[in-house]
Amino acid sequence: MSKKLSTDETSLIGSWVEKRGTLKQDAVCERIQWLIDSYFKQVAVDGDNWSALYINPDDGSYWELTYPYSHMHGGGPPTLQRITKDHAKKRYVIGSG
Repeated sequence: MSKKLSTDETSLIGSWVEKRGTLKQDAVCERIQWLIDSYFKQVAVDGDNWSALYINPDDGSYWELTYPYSHMHGGGPPTLQRITKDHAKKRYVIGSG
């Protein structure tokens, strides 16, 4: 399986799994981490909402990284979701390009 996104993917939702009494990231969490560390380009960060905006260099699509489980340590496992350029402009300070 490629770590890059396919054109039909719209979201990646990570989970934590228990292994031998400790919580570990699942393969989706690891894929999200690879995408944001090694492939996507970070465009903006919203420190108030623990989110960040990335762009996919393959097609220019915008992807938002969030931690939607506020009741869990560190916001819980990550979610990476494709968002429209208009939505990105409303949520983040980005260029008009």
